[in-house]
Amino acid sequence: MDASAGIPDLLARLGARLGPAGLVTDAADLAPYAIDWRRMFHGRPAAVARPGSTADVAAVVDLCRAAGVPIVPQGGHTGLAGAATPDASGRQIVLSLARMNAVRAVDPVGLTIEAEAGCILRQAKDAAEAAGRFLPVTLAAEGSAMIGGIVATNAGGLNVLRYGMTRGLVLGLEVVLPDGTVLDGLRALRKDNAGYDWKQLFIGAEGTLGIVTAAILRLVARPRHTATALLAVADPAAALRILHGAHDALGETIQAFELISRTSMDLVAEHAGLHSPLAGAAWSVLIEAGSSLLGLREAFESVLGAALESGDAVDGVLAESGQQAAGLWALREGVSEAEGRTGRSVKHDVSVPISAIPAFLDETARALAAGAPAARGNVFGHMGDGNIHYNVLVGPDDTTEAINAIVHGVVERFGGSISAEHGIGQYRVAELQRHRRPAELDLARRIKHAIDPQGLMNPGKVLPP
Repeated sequence: MDASAGIPDLLARLGARLGPAGLVTDAADLAPYAIDWRRMFHGRPAAVARPGSTADVAAVVDLCRAAGVPIVPQGGHTGLAGAATPDASGRQIVLSLARMNAVRAVDPVGLTIEAEAGCILRQAKDAAEAAGRFLPVTLAAEGSAMIGGIVATNAGGLNVLRYGMTRGLVLGLEVVLPDGTVLDGLRALRKDNAGYDWKQLFIGAEGTLGIVTAAILRLVARPRHTATALLAVADPAAALRILHGAHDALGETIQAFELISRTSMDLVAEHAGLHSPLAGAAWSVLIEAGSSLLGLREAFESVLGAALESGDAVDGVLAESGQQAAGLWALREGVSEAEGRTGRSVKHDVSVPISAIPAFLDETARALAAGAPAARGNVFGHMGDGNIHYNVLVGPDDTTEAINAIVHGVVERFGGSISAEHGIGQYRVAELQRHRRPAELDLARRIKHAIDPQGLMNPGKVLPP
């Protein structure tokens, strides 16, 4: 079916259903919805539907299905893989969840929060904190990222080491299927073994199987005490030994364990004006622990002391206040923005087995030196959960394809993944085809066809059309 032929009639029907606040058609007003956060992908939607309820979402999906018009779900527009950006055909409807932004309920005893898809993460975290609880999804974009997008991309963040990915926090989902059916699975249950756990299909599917309209997420008790430190280490192998010792001494209280290269620290100093107190460190480790029990500080200091005594850490700074801790975190959180000001780079959000990280970094550096000598790595990330952002500052003759082939080739040799937390979107579709086993891709296509036989849900994302 030529979707463009029925666009005017579809827009009239959508306008009648959603009203003036629910449909955007003016070209100037469409512009913010047509480009991704990194400004890599530019599209041209036919319109933006802004439903205000789950029933409205179902109606929009049903109208688009009848017209054969594809839908691109969009949340806070903070994704890094282009999953929420339409193509340039002018034949796709962007479905924005921004108007569905309520926190429906917080249960401080049952440790759950129910929120609509358009609820901004910071809003949900504030609601949890007002009830004396903590929503353990911590992202740099928490002031913009929305719950629906966080679920749809299975977002990671800074506290995955302790609390796991978003997938492990989702207890219940409400989803609109490609035929307009509403699946209501909003059950606040920790244990539910009644058949298939269908919600897992939609977590991380990036809107290709249906539209998440609400979620029940698991909360935790907020740690009353935290300890944060920055350590200078000679190499990633030393950092790994410190992580091993921290697991022994601190156990589940470790909230974050970040590895930061000297290149990353230099970029933050040059482009953000933030300077590490451990100037000149070859590598840095940012470690944080949290607990509601007394004695955390003493245990944390023992880890730092052991690291310094063994020589695995050559220097260190222990935050003496929340403000100092925030200053240390600013160094880590400023790396991506500082990199963006340096010129062209190729970003890699990869994971390998934690114990293999030092060998992976060594082999990737050698492969880059041999295959792209003008390039240099900007390496940082969540060492504690195996997720390394091996970004590459490229030379004038380096191509994205060549750099990807080098880095992802090493990732595959180590049994890793080409996307640890940012997803596939449209940015990594070709790479996924190269690095996933054929049987896995075939199963994904069969699932997609079974749930979305017309291929109208976010086409061109994750899997080829």
